[in-house]
Amino acid sequence: MPANLTPIYFAAEEKYKQAKDDRERLKALREMLAVIPKHKGTDKLQGDIKRKIAKLKEEQQTQKTKGPKRFAYHVDKEGAGQISVVGPPNTGKTQLVNSLTNANFEVGNYSFTTRIFQPAMMPYEDIQIQLVDFPPLSKEYMENWVPSLIKNSDALLLVIDFSRDDLLDQLEASLELLKYHKIEIENNRHDKEDFRWGYLRSLLIANKTDIPESNENLSIYKEFYGDRFPVFTTSAKDKTAIGELKQEIVRLLNIVRIYSKRPGYDPEYDSPFILSRGKTLMSFAKTVHHDFASNLKYARVWGKNKFEGQRITKDYILEDKDVIELHM
Repeated sequence: MPANLTPIYFAAEEKYKQAKDDRERLKALREMLAVIPKHKGTDKLQGDIKRKIAKLKEEQQTQKTKGPKRFAYHVDKEGAGQISVVGPPNTGKTQLVNSLTNANFEVGNYSFTTRIFQPAMMPYEDIQIQLVDFPPLSKEYMENWVPSLIKNSDALLLVIDFSRDDLLDQLEASLELLKYHKIEIENNRHDKEDFRWGYLRSLLIANKTDIPESNENLSIYKEFYGDRFPVFTTSAKDKTAIGELKQEIVRLLNIVRIYSKRPGYDPEYDSPFILSRGKTLMSFAKTVHHDFASNLKYARVWGKNKFEGQRITKDYILEDKDVIELHM
């Protein structure tokens, strides 16, 4: 009985082949097992994957028993993108993460409630985006592992309390601290990228707009900063405009969702491929599997403002929610 493996399975298999360590291999194997078609034709392959998973888990358990335990300052990237949520003490960033993700992280009325990174998943339509709540940005005290984790993320939300009179001081202090640690708030492509720096697409969050003083302070911000940084106004406590903020976060990531379709089958809407905006059909083919890219004859697309099953060339620019059918 033929296996009839799907493009989603081949993509997971490619992740396994490209994995740099056992943690990434284990994650890819679990994904392969989750998406593999379940029928007699794949029984042997399923068994092989399960044996590899068991072996890796056993090896990891053996490593844990050797030597002293150390805390790993690393956040596994999950979902369609990872966004760092940062800001000075008591700006409401943890409450904002709770409102966006339905997490239940501790929120206190005292400084440094958040002492370690806290990842949570934000649902948006058919994808999930990972938000990571970090300890406050502070010159007085900041863990040395914080900047490196922020640099590794895909984008950044800078949360400022716009109800306070010192909002400009909050903003300047945060920008200076980020720059000191070689993190650049950057929404355009940088001409001189330095590997020591992190250039992150960013959005400034004007929080606590439920407090009357925030409206006047927003005018002060615009007077001094104008359009220098994109700003989104909200009240994390009241969940003001949370739906609109989710849309802005997705735009910040600058991604597109692509659904694969096997000839003669329905599109696989449950597991979209995530690619950077501006990528081509060939980029999608390589993401699915290198064999598709090497042996691609042509492809068809279904999507907004397109003919159903329209034939496209290899340099076709992908658009959000395109359905792509690859022919080898």
